[in-house]
Amino acid sequence: MNTPHVVVIMGVAGTGKTTIGPLLADRLGVPYAEGDDFHPPENVRKMSSGTPLTDDDRWPWLDAIGAWAHGRAGRGGVVSSSALKRAYRDRLRSVAPEVVFVHLTGDRKLIEDRMRQRKGHFMPTALLDSQFATLQPLGVDEAGVCVDVAGSPEEIAARAVDALGRLG
Repeated sequence: MNTPHVVVIMGVAGTGKTTIGPLLADRLGVPYAEGDDFHPPENVRKMSSGTPLTDDDRWPWLDAIGAWAHGRAGRGGVVSSSALKRAYRDRLRSVAPEVVFVHLTGDRKLIEDRMRQRKGHFMPTALLDSQFATLQPLGVDEAGVCVDVAGSPEEIAARAVDALGRLG
């Protein structure tokens, strides 16, 4: 990659965005930002209680992530965001037009098993079905790659780096 990409690592809850994001950033030699840290407290309260966020809840969160990504333009970075809908990715691109997406994909059962094993996260497994129902995969006109989450975090990060390398 000539100019470091600003990568949004996306996918439903439990795909490993928080695990893979820092590994990917390290391999690319750029900083990582945890997308969950951009949520306002009310969003965290809603999700912790099992209430899915509305689009109106998400816009300020997406704008904050987009602002971070825009600030990294030309220097690279990795930030996590579920970015489940095309409209959310469009919102991110409206602030940071050069972002590329790494969509972490995988088998629902594997993702649910991983969610059950993690500790201290506000997203309950009960919201996984709503995440899959909301998910709109990357369109052919969207800059990004899909990476399967089977395997170790190191294997997944390596696949992501390889896939991004093919984007140019």
